[in-house]
Amino acid sequence: MNEVRYSRQMLFRPIGPSGQARLQASRVAVVGLGALGTVLATELVRAGVGFTRLIDRDVVEMSNLQRQSLYDEVDAAEGRAKAEAAAERLRQANADVEIEPVVADLNWRNAEQWLTDVDVILDGTDNFEVRYLINDVAVKHRIPWVYGGAVSSFGTMAFLNPGDTPCLVCLFGADRSGGGTDTCDTVGVIAPVVAIVASYQVAETLKFLTGNDQHLHRSMLYVDVWNNEFQRLQMGERNPECPCCGQRLFAHLNVQADSLTVSLCGRRTIQVRPSQEWTVPMERMAERLRPFGQVRFTGSLLRCEFDDWQLTLFSDGRALLHGVEDVARARSLYARYVGM
Repeated sequence: MNEVRYSRQMLFRPIGPSGQARLQASRVAVVGLGALGTVLATELVRAGVGFTRLIDRDVVEMSNLQRQSLYDEVDAAEGRAKAEAAAERLRQANADVEIEPVVADLNWRNAEQWLTDVDVILDGTDNFEVRYLINDVAVKHRIPWVYGGAVSSFGTMAFLNPGDTPCLVCLFGADRSGGGTDTCDTVGVIAPVVAIVASYQVAETLKFLTGNDQHLHRSMLYVDVWNNEFQRLQMGERNPECPCCGQRLFAHLNVQADSLTVSLCGRRTIQVRPSQEWTVPMERMAERLRPFGQVRFTGSLLRCEFDDWQLTLFSDGRALLHGVEDVARARSLYARYVGM
């Protein structure tokens, strides 16, 4: 352990040398490398958490740069995978820790693979469908996780510890994945609220990982930086009748079905996921698509610029269709140029 690197953090008595050693031995997963996720990952890696897994399905675009702090204009121009671009920047900040980028769409097929070998899961996502999936895994395997959300000028945060606190289903009901809430697509978001919420998420994680459980927040934080509001909302007790943590019915983990993700935060993009994962022969696919537009091929993903839309294809067959709003058209274009 590089004591000089962490000297100021170890001077903080609740952490000290013993807490720093615990951080070095800890493992975390950050789900989503957008606005919240980039702050989460930066603070965790710089704090000396020994292993950080970065999970994200998306690529960098220009509209991300206002608030997603690990990327630059070159990343956006090249359409780099967020997880890989973030990992590259973070390794430059701290070479003493392990950083694992995972370019994948977290779903019922792979969630337990990526989330069950860590000490804490941190939520950097922008939708409740994935949050409910994280909650299922966390409750099933008794892994603490930190919920966070930021949109417009307000945000929320809560440290959820299965068996000790209510779970997400206790707090919000059995399903909020169907929409009806504001998103950054509809009302935007400003960077200061992102930084505040993510920093609170990391603070709770550091408390837990260093054995300072007595200082955990144990309530839901609500903040509105524009209207100067700051509240602590009591979460109450666990619901013994909760379908998830009470009855252990993991609806989102056991859904056994794939869906088409229509909106990714910030622009018109439709995700198409094939019914079965397959390994795309990327070099052959690049040759196939070159007659239709400019192709950039980086090994982990392929990007093709058509006249009025762009295709980003991943090695597992998943694709992002940028500039496409109609689901049927997205499926048709995927079938025409990629195959199903």
